[in-house]
Order: sequence, then C-alpha cells, then structure tokens
Amino acid sequence: MKHQTLDHLQAIADVKLEAPTPKMTRTQRIKRWAELLEAQPARCLGMFVGTEYLLPQARQIARAAGSPITVAFEDPLLRAAGLQNDTYGEAKRFFELADWQLHDIVCSCHAGTTTKGKSAAATVRRVLSGRRFLVWLRYVLIH
Repeated sequence: MKHQTLDHLQAIADVKLEAPTPKMTRTQRIKRWAELLEAQPARCLGMFVGTEYLLPQARQIARAAGSPITVAFEDPLLRAAGLQNDTYGEAKRFFELADWQLHDIVCSCHAGTTTKGKSAAATVRRVLSGRRFLVWLRYVLIH
C-alpha cells in the first residue's frame, strides 16, 4: 500500500473527516507549536529579517521559507484548527500574539538568520510563561 498525504487524497477524492476537530485554546495552540519545534531540535529554521521595519501591510504577508511558522503550518492538527498559511500575519492572528511576541520568536535580530528547532521552541514557550520584562530587556539590549 502506498502512503498518500491528506492533501494529495483531497485532490483526487472527496475526503471528509470523520469527527470534527475540537477547538483548541490559545495556550493549546502555542504548546502544540512548541512541541512540534522540540520534536525536531536540530532542524535548521530560517528567520524573518527586519520585521520591525516592515510596513504593517507588508508584515502581514511576509513569510520566510522554513521558518518556525512553517513548522506550525506543516502540522495537520494546527491547520485543522484554523492555521491558514505560514505568513507572519496569519501566525499573529492564529496564535493571538502581539507584534513584539512574534518578533521575538521569528526575527533574525534575536537569533540570527537561522536557528534550531530547540531554540525556537524555548522562545515560543516563553510566550506562555509571561516573562515580558525579560523579553523586553533582551530587545532593548540588542537594539
């Protein structure tokens, strides 16, 4: 039997999910994202460059191939929960993040042009810990 992805099957057949996907809370979505990143600790991830300098409209549609957001979008569970693509704006909406939070997770000014899954997971988990002062202080010291 040949393995087929759900996307491929949907292209050639009328595929319907048996059970509705349960609604995930913000915390559950962010935890899932961190778990996906932790599952591939050595994966090299591309970071966004200069998100803070982009106009709001450009920031909404910005994407970086192979970014931490891409890892989230590759997950069928998060897509079923409503993640529509791997753009900055969609991640901000779906994970209910402020610009400063998402900037800390995906911008190259914090981690360089690439980072590893393990590091990205730790940054995502910091969103849940509420250590806003430490994130802000790190941002101020780098800039």
